[in-house]
Parts: sequence; structure tokens; C-alpha cells
Amino acid sequence: MVDLKDWLNQQREKGGLRTLRPVIHRGKGRLLLAGNDDRELLDFSSNDYLALAEHPTLITAAQEALNRFGTGSGASRLMSGDLALHHALEEAVAQLKGKEAALTFGSGYMANAGIIPALVDRHDLIFSDRLNHASIHDGCRLSGARLVRFRHNDLNHLEELLTEKRGTGTALIVVESIYSMDGDRCPLRELVGLKERFGCLLMVDEAHATGVFGANGGGVIEEDGVSDGVDLAMGTFGKALGSYGAYVAGNREIIEYLINRARSFIFSTALPPAVAAASLAAVQLIRQEPALRQDLHEKITYFKGLLHTGGYGADLGPSQIIPIQVGESSAALNKADLLREQGIFATAVRPPTVPQGTARLRFSITRHHSTADLTKAAKALLKIVD
Repeated sequence: MVDLKDWLNQQREKGGLRTLRPVIHRGKGRLLLAGNDDRELLDFSSNDYLALAEHPTLITAAQEALNRFGTGSGASRLMSGDLALHHALEEAVAQLKGKEAALTFGSGYMANAGIIPALVDRHDLIFSDRLNHASIHDGCRLSGARLVRFRHNDLNHLEELLTEKRGTGTALIVVESIYSMDGDRCPLRELVGLKERFGCLLMVDEAHATGVFGANGGGVIEEDGVSDGVDLAMGTFGKALGSYGAYVAGNREIIEYLINRARSFIFSTALPPAVAAASLAAVQLIRQEPALRQDLHEKITYFKGLLHTGGYGADLGPSQIIPIQVGESSAALNKADLLREQGIFATAVRPPTVPQGTARLRFSITRHHSTADLTKAAKALLKIVD
């Protein structure tokens, strides 16, 4: 067994030890660190991109469901926890993603850890982008399938691997449309062409794209016009949609199959009614109010413009996620502390979340941020970057 004390000391010395520090949300993208009540910080680490977690429509929907159905669903969906509300949410998600059907899960991690092992086993192959989320990697490991990882967003490398290793069994390609730590975008149109050429299933994690991209908020698969070429579109309600839980959308046959095979769905209590109601309200809202997305993208453009004008020359990417590369974990922690002293809360992201030597500050732009907030953050960041 690992010596726990030694391991913790080693992580502490390397700057890799993680700790929990309670915060108090003050609303409108502001928070306090517990124990330091008098110092309000601007939150640039939230994934509440469209500021829907505080939207009155979601709050009202959750309150009404809470009053009507109580706090919990009481059982798994396959027992007695299957509410009409869950089906209404799945129908709305399927429409949003341009698919025949959808299925909800307790979280994004549970979705990826359940979907992938249900689709492939030790006789099959998975081709996974090297920078895929940890939940995808864990789902791949749980499946027992042979895992082949290709260089990040390198479709030439993927093509070489497919040519060499595809074989005759089931092959699954798994990517994210917007990568959570780099904020860059997958070339989905070209990827769909490869998938069709080599006869693979394609699963796309749209956790950071749903609500933010696409004319109706349907994500990058909608914006790129590739919904028909994506077999499984997975995503979460806990980011731009301001609620909690996750979904996968696909054809009716594959969703029916997952109902019967995805263990993280079968053996989990259904989403609480208030959560499902808030998620349904969010899905409807992003279709009805495209101005939410427009407002967010204007803020993203404004913030990136401030950084470039101020002399920051690195590529800031195409999305609301802006990684500021630092290098070593200790340096990233130090810069995060310096930002907090200036009223900015931005998390230092370190290995193993990102590769060794690529620790970074991860800035997330949300609709909570005013022009004054963005200006303040840009000035503070420009003071500390090399």
C-alpha cells in the first residue's frame, strides 16, 4: 500500500497537492473565500457561461418542481423514479442536438463512464484524442477495449492509426468539440469524413459547447452542420445550461440499447425533479433567446482584444475558455495568488489535469462579467504574465 503521508508530502513539495477551499457565491460572477469575508473576488473559474444558474426562469421552474414533486426522484429510472419530466427533458435535448432520442445521466463523468463501456468491449478498438477529459479516459479503461490515443486534433495521425489498426471489429472515435483545458475546437467536418471512410462510430463530448455555439445553442455539431454524422452527442447541463446532470443524444436504437446496457444509468437514482425542471427550462431558453450567446461572444471578443492590445501575444483560441500557459505548477499557483490579491479568482490548473510542464491559469468568460470586470481582469493578468 502507498504510504499516504509520504505521498501527500511529495505532492505538497511539487506544488501538486489539491485542497478544498469553500467559497461563498455572491451572485453576478462574484464570490468570497471562506474565512476572508470582506474581500470580494471576480470569478473567472466558473463554467456558468450564459449566467443561467441565476436566471429567474430556471429558478422558477426548479421551485415549482420542488413544490410539486419534492426533493428527490426516489429511485432509479428503471424502478419508480422515471418521471414524465425526465422524458420531456430528453425530448427537448434530442431536438436541440438534431437527434431522434436522448438519455439523461447523473453527471458528465457518469455519462462517459457508462456510455463507452456499453458500446465497446475487449474485442473492439477506441481511438481517443490525447487531451480528452479524464472521464472519457476512464470510460475507455472500463470498457476493456484496446485504446489507441492520437495526437491532439491531429487528424493525419488519426488517419495513419486507423489505416494501421482499424481491423474488422467495432471501432469508436471519441473527441471533445471544445476542449475543457485548452479551449480549442475539434475539426469535426473532417473527422466525420474519416469516421465514414473507416466505418467507425463517432462520439462527441459537447460539454463546453452546448448553449455556447450553434444557431440554437446546439453546440459545434450544429454550427458545423455535422449532427447526422455524429453517432453520439454527449454533453452536460452543469455548464452553460446552469443546472446539473448530463445527456447523450443519438438514434432511437442506440438510446434504447444504452437504457439496457449503461451501468451508470441503470444503477443510479434519477435526477431530482427540480434539477430536471431547471435543465428543461434552460434547453428551451437557449433556443428562444440567441441574444444570450451573442452577448457572451461579445464579451469574449472584448476580453481577448484587451489582452492582445496589452501585448499578450499567445493564441487565445476560439472559445470562452482561455488558457494562460505558465509552465510549472508552483509558478501557476503563485500567479493565481497574485491575481487574488488584485481581486481576480482564476484557478491554477496543474498536472495530472494537464500534461507535465503545461500548468496554466484557466480563464472562463461568462455573461456575469461586465465590461468593467473584464477590463479589471485583463489589467491584472497583464501585470503578471511573462
